[in-house]
Amino acid sequence: MIFITAKFPLKPEHADDWPALAASFTEGTRSEPGCLWFEWSRSVDDPNEYVIVEAFRDDEAAVAHVTSEHFKTAQQELPQYLAATPRIVNFKLPQDTWSELGEFKVN
Repeated sequence: MIFITAKFPLKPEHADDWPALAASFTEGTRSEPGCLWFEWSRSVDDPNEYVIVEAFRDDEAAVAHVTSEHFKTAQQELPQYLAATPRIVNFKLPQDTWSELGEFKVN
């Protein structure tokens, strides 16, 4: 899978509205056949930052994502709400779901 996490620093006046502002992009991405997950979280350290954790089945799914209409629309519409360019980490992993965190195993 292609595993991605990115940090989106928002202008303070738009932070509370980010889930609604990004809703079309989020829904479009989640509906892609190759999307394994696409989840936003708000930083507990910086209320003006959202973190996305996303995964795609393979290279083909990742290419389909970045060439989709909802991605292109998001590229045009969402930067106006950002305080800076998002930062990203991107990996290819030989799995297709979450692994168990054994150090915090619940018996």
